[in-house]
Amino acid sequence: MKLHKLVNSVSLKWLAIAACGWMAISSVHAAYPDKPIRWIVPFPPGGAMDSIARSVGEQLSRKLGQPVVIENKAGAGGNLGVDLVAKSPADGYTMVITSIGMVTNRHLYAKLSYDPMKDFAPVSMLAVVPNMLVVNPTKVKAKNLRDFIAEVKAKPGKLTYASAGNGTSIHLAGELFTSMTGLDIQHIPYRGSGPAVSDLLGGQVDMMFDSVSSARPYVQAGKLNALGVTTSKRSTAMPEVPTIAEAGVPGYVLSPWFGVFMPAATPPDIVKFMNVALIEAMSRTEVKARFSVLGAEAIGSTPEAFASSLLAESAKWEKLIREKNIQPD
Repeated sequence: MKLHKLVNSVSLKWLAIAACGWMAISSVHAAYPDKPIRWIVPFPPGGAMDSIARSVGEQLSRKLGQPVVIENKAGAGGNLGVDLVAKSPADGYTMVITSIGMVTNRHLYAKLSYDPMKDFAPVSMLAVVPNMLVVNPTKVKAKNLRDFIAEVKAKPGKLTYASAGNGTSIHLAGELFTSMTGLDIQHIPYRGSGPAVSDLLGGQVDMMFDSVSSARPYVQAGKLNALGVTTSKRSTAMPEVPTIAEAGVPGYVLSPWFGVFMPAATPPDIVKFMNVALIEAMSRTEVKARFSVLGAEAIGSTPEAFASSLLAESAKWEKLIREKNIQPD
């Protein structure tokens, strides 16, 4: 199942399954969990990934009756924290939230200390936070995507787009866009979204595929113009902004997802237990409110559906990374 189909179809389905499946699964694991659960966030505090983990983790802790301890283990583009979980005991007490790097890093890095496909058990996709193509209105005249494409074609190689670093979803969104349109736009990588947005606002770069949560305030203030979102459907946070596919690039889809993994040898019934618990936690009013602030779309999936989508994503990004010769910072 492709990711964009998963995003469009499973949310309500799995939230319903969680409601009726919890009692059956919890009866199998009367003793689990009987101690705190470590939830590794492989990036610094404050970002969307950290916020999603903390909001879901709080509700998960209440449901399980055990603390869910969020630990930020940043470093090496997220690889440090992911590697820690890969090498943790497969007993259900350690998990990691991560994103597109789980399928792209194996194609970006010549050597990894873990195998993204073999060393982990996918638990559930949690959410998608769409990226949005935004432009500095003092540098780009276009007010819609078709006019923007025409403007870029008129001055090939002259315009620039910022990213949060090589291989990030923001960068891949730009590379996918230029690959599908044939446009010549210069990529300017930054070390993080913050400095990239700062230079976009200052006019040092012309455009960026920033996350909806980060770009929305500047669009609403008139400091940036939004031309399209990268997901297969419009963002509930910015419903007036069309998808890039409907605005002029048919077939364009990049869904910046956040998902949960456990070590590969974790018993399948524990994985399923945690899957149901996570999806139930996302149905809580407090989590929905926090997701709305972040511009996050709650998803939820079975472990099997999540694993299937990862295979499709890996193949898609491997092709683009090789085609564009993308290398990490």
